Amino acid sequence: MRRLLKSTAALAALPAITIAGISHPAAQNTPAKSWPEVKCERYGKAWADALARRGRQGLSPEFIERHEAFLASGCTARADVCPRSSEELDIANIMVVAAMNAGTASTFPPFACRK
Repeated sequence: MRRLLKSTAALAALPAITIAGISHPAAQNTPAKSWPEVKCERYGKAWADALARRGRQGLSPEFIERHEAFLASGCTARADVCPRSSEELDIANIMVVAAMNAGTASTFPPFACRK
């Protein structure tokens, strides 16, 4: 019975401790990420996963460089990654689906071929 009372008293004190402002220090030092930052982080992870799974074969240096520049910009650079080979088109399609699965619009990825 005494154990039960001690446990109950400890549980009852938790809200008071929380209200008093005791919290995890890391939570105070880490600002919340913006939605664009979250999207870019998710997209960057999907890109790394796609490359790890399928490799870079058939992807031109220009395609990789432009895509890396998009990621380095925080995913804010103008869409200018033009898939030209069938492998580039395949990974572009994979990335559009991955972006949508991550909660972004299909227009988020940087793929566009301009004349």
